[in-house]
Amino acid sequence: MSDSLLDVQRQDRGVWRVFLNRPEVRNAFNSDVIRELRETFDRINADADAAVVVLGGHGKAFCAGGDLNWMRAMADYSWEDNRRDAQAMADMMAAIEACPVPIIGRVHGDCYAGGMGLCSQSDIVLAAPHVVFCLSEVKLGLIPATIRPYVVRSMGHRMAQRYFVTAERFGVDVALACGLVHEIVEVEQMDARVDAVVEAVLSCGPRAVRASKQLVRDVSGQSIDEALRAETAKRIADIRATDEGKEGASSFLEKRSPRWTEGH
Repeated sequence: MSDSLLDVQRQDRGVWRVFLNRPEVRNAFNSDVIRELRETFDRINADADAAVVVLGGHGKAFCAGGDLNWMRAMADYSWEDNRRDAQAMADMMAAIEACPVPIIGRVHGDCYAGGMGLCSQSDIVLAAPHVVFCLSEVKLGLIPATIRPYVVRSMGHRMAQRYFVTAERFGVDVALACGLVHEIVEVEQMDARVDAVVEAVLSCGPRAVRASKQLVRDVSGQSIDEALRAETAKRIADIRATDEGKEGASSFLEKRSPRWTEGH
């Protein structure tokens, strides 16, 4: 584990592991963490060989929201200071949103406020049974504005409406039921399960994985009309014509592993 606010590792086969590394404050956000997360995801987004990201936190919690000292400093901020600070958070979330490869959220302990934003940005969320979720902002007279688009998309309008205005804590069973979490995993099995999901992603065509992630984002909420049908037909035709698409079809017909799995 490094002394940085983040523990970032770029491993073989395009696997990135990004862990919040402030266990003494339950991985709470401050302006430096926000900047490092944005810079890290800018690097990942520029990595043509990136395949998958594991996003987690060291210590007892995934992320407990805002750092108390950082929040105390905000009391003396001007409106412009507050706007600049909030924009930095929004820009960090945008950098994560732009990630072209799957993000696997490894969630344990507390997942509060901005931590809910990170959880919502993850394409696949594995959560420990004891996780406590909370959109705590209104308890402090604030609102979860910069994370709102991602949280509402992940847990749905009706569920978000309740927890945005009550700041009630809720458990992993509720998170699973509303779609915020995909799977509940015992803590002692978490790393093995994360690795298994990483391997599942790596077994697939890397270009197809990127295109499929983008496809979900692009068609979500769209009317199924002639234009959408034409666009989806175009996209599959485009990828069928790639070397990867041809290799995938050939390997299936020849009953062999595709070349992109060689060395795995």
